[in-house]
Amino acid sequence: MNKSTLLQLLTLVFFVVLSSCKTELQQSASQPTATTLEAFADSIFQVSLDSAQIAGAALLIHQKGKTLLKKSYGYASLELDVPMPENAGFEIGSVTKQFTAAAILKLAEEGKLSLADDFTKYLKYDTKGRKISIDQLLNHTSGIPSYTEMEVFGDFFMKALPRDSLVRAIEAEDFLFEPGEAMIYNNSAYFLLGLIIEKVSGKTYEDYLAETIFQPLDMRDTYYCSSSEVVKNKAYGYSFTPEGLQQKMYLNHLWPYAAGSLCSTTEDLLIWLEALHHQKILTQEQYEVISTPKTLNDGTPLRYAMGLTSFSRYGHKELGHGGGIFGFLSDTRYFPDEDLYLICLVNTTGPKGASFFTENISWELLDKQEYETQVIDFDLKKIAGTYSGQVRGQKSTLEVNAFEEGISYKFNNDNMDTLDIYLGKRTWADGTSRITFKDDKVLMDRVSGYYILHKQ
Repeated sequence: MNKSTLLQLLTLVFFVVLSSCKTELQQSASQPTATTLEAFADSIFQVSLDSAQIAGAALLIHQKGKTLLKKSYGYASLELDVPMPENAGFEIGSVTKQFTAAAILKLAEEGKLSLADDFTKYLKYDTKGRKISIDQLLNHTSGIPSYTEMEVFGDFFMKALPRDSLVRAIEAEDFLFEPGEAMIYNNSAYFLLGLIIEKVSGKTYEDYLAETIFQPLDMRDTYYCSSSEVVKNKAYGYSFTPEGLQQKMYLNHLWPYAAGSLCSTTEDLLIWLEALHHQKILTQEQYEVISTPKTLNDGTPLRYAMGLTSFSRYGHKELGHGGGIFGFLSDTRYFPDEDLYLICLVNTTGPKGASFFTENISWELLDKQEYETQVIDFDLKKIAGTYSGQVRGQKSTLEVNAFEEGISYKFNNDNMDTLDIYLGKRTWADGTSRITFKDDKVLMDRVSGYYILHKQ
């Protein structure tokens, strides 16, 4: 073989190899390998799917204008073996409260109401002499009982009755506490806020939100849920039981209403959260109002604002809210310092809710700063004993035992547990909760509730 022929052959081989490498690179680009974040998310969702703890889910993670991960898992319909669509619709439960609060602030901007107004200016309701502001409805400090924890609500949730009939049922119940004295999560308050929106706007709740929020933001897949309407891409809801996943209970959407009757997608919720937190739907002043917690009558600071929790989660400022309704659990989190959004929607009520996934994923992305325990600086025997008081849905008892290194406690019928992280000033951390002992009382700050239990 002469040199010319050999050179031609080597050139041919070179271009064949180059072409092959180019083809492999093109295939690799069209089918990228999973990122570390995606692999982690896949693993925790897959475990829950394999153990039949959830039917399906949708996840969206977005930071600084870039989507880090958007993915669907599991099934929208177990019966029909239908995988979760890319942009599936879910019932979002109490995430609805953010929209209700924003609508109230828009009406305040229009001069149609004031947050300081007694809500009975707009609705007939016997407060038995108490003054309750719209502001107190928004931050759960009114003392009005929540209808979802009332026994009588069992007579409502499958029926179609005038909404005023539920108002009268709530009105007949005793107050849980005096307005402004505590904070107990309250669906009744947001039900009443929906009625106020209709009263002062002259429109239905769903129409006012559509015209004021959904349409201006081009949120095409967010709407008032229906118990009967057929909606494309809407996931079925399920409940986890010891016998396996089962269809969710029926609930007439007359009743969750402004407290929890919206449906949406991860994509639309990202549109909403970006608009909310970057003041595209509210003014800067209104945003400060909706996102800044107030205080109780005695000056105690809260960590719940208006349809938004606002606090430091293991060293990171977070504004968020979760939701739960028959067959669905949701969680939305925004970390402003990192401009990071996490949105998770799950079509199953059970032990692995949306917050389970957002919590785990948060610490894949952020540095979790654990709390440092302080030296206990008082006699623990002084706080030992039994305390009781009203919490969400029931009267509760807290049994506290003191020992040399710290305290153990038993809440209602739960197992005995210990409080290990002492923060000083007679306050312990229990996850994101704060438990403070003061003047023969236990003050339990659960972020979405502030309970006061008295020593017996």
